[in-house]
Amino acid sequence: MDKLQNIKVFIEVAKQQSFSDAADTLGLSAPAVTRAIAALENGLKVKLFNRTTRLVRLTDAGTHFLRDVTRIVEELDEAEAAAAGVYSKPTGMLTVTAPVLFGQKHIMPIVTEYLALHPDVSVKAMFFDRVSSLLEEEMDIAIRIGHLKDSSLYAIQVGEVRRIVCGAPDYFARKGLPVCPSELANHDIIFPMTFDNINVWHFQREGKKEPIKIAPRLYCNQNTAALEAAVNGHGITRLVSYQVGEELEKGTLKSVLTGFEEAPLPVHLIHLEGRRANIKVRSFIDLAVERLRTNPFINPQGKF
Repeated sequence: MDKLQNIKVFIEVAKQQSFSDAADTLGLSAPAVTRAIAALENGLKVKLFNRTTRLVRLTDAGTHFLRDVTRIVEELDEAEAAAAGVYSKPTGMLTVTAPVLFGQKHIMPIVTEYLALHPDVSVKAMFFDRVSSLLEEEMDIAIRIGHLKDSSLYAIQVGEVRRIVCGAPDYFARKGLPVCPSELANHDIIFPMTFDNINVWHFQREGKKEPIKIAPRLYCNQNTAALEAAVNGHGITRLVSYQVGEELEKGTLKSVLTGFEEAPLPVHLIHLEGRRANIKVRSFIDLAVERLRTNPFINPQGKF
């Protein structure tokens, strides 16, 4: 096999996490797959996989190599297709991931607009309140809220969001408005566990962080549940501006303690391919950046 074919074998083994399954998919013999990986490892002088009788997993070097060669193979396939006149527009499957409420409220409208613009593309919209690995879970594009740690990703900042303490007007009519964070001890707290893992909310006073320990009366493992409970007047919660912006605009929720908020969290659109991303990824990114940067709930300075 030539080096390019060996690389394609490597990509399939990484995808299947199995030499035999990769062989079946590629229509090769198991020894041929083993020889292809051995040739790559000998040429690179690094180990690409950790192998046992039951498991095949990428090494750190293998993970980095996979990211790079996947991009190269995709670019080559795209260049060959373009030269042959096969396509000049987005095609295939695009996978997008985001936090649940962010995805439902702000990504789905972009997805449906994108599908209308590009009839030859299908989209898999995967919404989780956890950080997804684009490489391991084969995601093309993700929305990340917060400061980024993975320097291997390409990121475009599309806005920022605030952490907002809020409750229903009728709740505050009954219980009164807290005027400083310590007064939360006198209130019914609805705690969204997907946003914070401990019973402490951080605030900022005169440039310094102020941790406030809270005693929730209601714990919710879904932000939607905490939002609904707050709208229905059962207490005070803290969510981010994209989650509660519509309710604050309608007046079904009221924000409090805005003078004590922590610094906003950046919102990034991330992907693996940089400027060389294929056309279906680039076209979605262009549309999403334009829509998100003009979204008032993702750039809420001075609102609520």
